[in-house]
Amino acid sequence: MTAPAGVPGEVRELTGADLLVLRALGLGDLLAGVPALRGLRRAFPERRLLLAAPAGIGGFLQRRGVVDEVLVTAGLEPLPAKGSGHLAVDLHGNGPASRDPLAATGPDALLGFRTTGHPDGPGWVRHEHEVARWCRLVAAWGAECGAEDLRLRPLPPAPVDGPVVVHPGAAFASRRWPVQRWAAVVGELSAAGHEVHVTGTADEAGLGAALAAAGAVDRCGALDLDGLADLVGSARLVLSGDTGTAHVATALGVPSVLLFGPTPPHWWGPAIDADRHAVLWHGDPAATDYVGDPHGAEVDPTLARITVAEVLDAAAGFLGG
Repeated sequence: MTAPAGVPGEVRELTGADLLVLRALGLGDLLAGVPALRGLRRAFPERRLLLAAPAGIGGFLQRRGVVDEVLVTAGLEPLPAKGSGHLAVDLHGNGPASRDPLAATGPDALLGFRTTGHPDGPGWVRHEHEVARWCRLVAAWGAECGAEDLRLRPLPPAPVDGPVVVHPGAAFASRRWPVQRWAAVVGELSAAGHEVHVTGTADEAGLGAALAAAGAVDRCGALDLDGLADLVGSARLVLSGDTGTAHVATALGVPSVLLFGPTPPHWWGPAIDADRHAVLWHGDPAATDYVGDPHGAEVDPTLARITVAEVLDAAAGFLGG
């Protein structure tokens, strides 16, 4: 009997009706991969699109019709799936660590960037926007996609009301703008009469408390992904670093002010609706090989050069005043 997809510990039986895609990454990464997933769906409409990803984020995309099923996967571990006749696509990375688990499922064909032990496929290009990278990969199998496929809903009118959502956290300190500066921004916006909500995980309760003291409504740890999408979708403006929440704003067409540091925005910034997103970055756009340490333990110097005044000026461009 075929085990239901999405049940940890069960082995999924794969058949010729399946197209297995691995992207066991975080929220921002998954959303950047949505165009490639949609391209694959269009290219192989007769196949069931099965996404190997963490349960929460994978389910978020399944409920929005981006994929058909979720194979619950935590990182680069052996995939709980076996079979024959299926196709497999590595949307996770460019090395054997992500390619080998897919190969072990026994696909009839496997698409990925060229890497050790897997000589077929396009070559990896380091200086490439994340959306363009994966669209280029799936184009090798005839899939057509682009930045417009990022949308999780039709582009709404520019909002004139709703809260301002501030997301101060990030997985690593190098991508976290100093909380004292976020508090200064929240204080100014609150004093101007704007309702400000701060979002984050339960582990970021300290950030939420600091911004609540400056006038924000603390939502840290209180929202699942659907709740976060609902809040962002209702917002007038989102202020965030280079995080998954920024990608949610892009996918929903919500105006945003985004603070970039170790990673340049031409790799990970908004790929659509340039008029709705103000990107702040003090790197050298001519130095295309520049990238700091996105996993660093200290705030990146490029990110630290962004000032409170810059963020408030950018926000005023959307909020007025």
